[in-house]
Amino acid sequence: MKIVITYGTFDLFHVGHLNILKRAKALGDYLIVGLSTDEFNRDAKSKYTVISYEDRKEILESLKFVDLVIPEENWEQKVKDIQEYKVDTFVMGHDWDGKFDELKEYCEVVYLPRTEAISSSDLKKHIASTPHKRFERTETV
Repeated sequence: MKIVITYGTFDLFHVGHLNILKRAKALGDYLIVGLSTDEFNRDAKSKYTVISYEDRKEILESLKFVDLVIPEENWEQKVKDIQEYKVDTFVMGHDWDGKFDELKEYCEVVYLPRTEAISSSDLKKHIASTPHKRFERTETV
């Protein structure tokens, strides 16, 4: 069995999240998602989530192609997770290209293209600036 792992916050779950998780699962048989905790987002990333960790976890666990959700509590846990779960492939979006190459010592590292014109940050900005108007992506998936 080929095990794949990816990490993220997955706040304001959208089609870009869906696409990267589907692509990650297509690289193996079992997909583990390291879900950033609210504390890790706040303390290490200086980000505040709109949706709680518990709710984001429930959303991810409901997806048929996500097999396991684990908490991401710090940047350093990735090697431990890779070893503990016997991970074959580590996956992140291409905006992280090169930032996790040190993990190649432990498993294959793949940077997947992200879905254009959609991100949680963009959604948050849109909601803050035009709460009365529906968000429309400008490019296709």
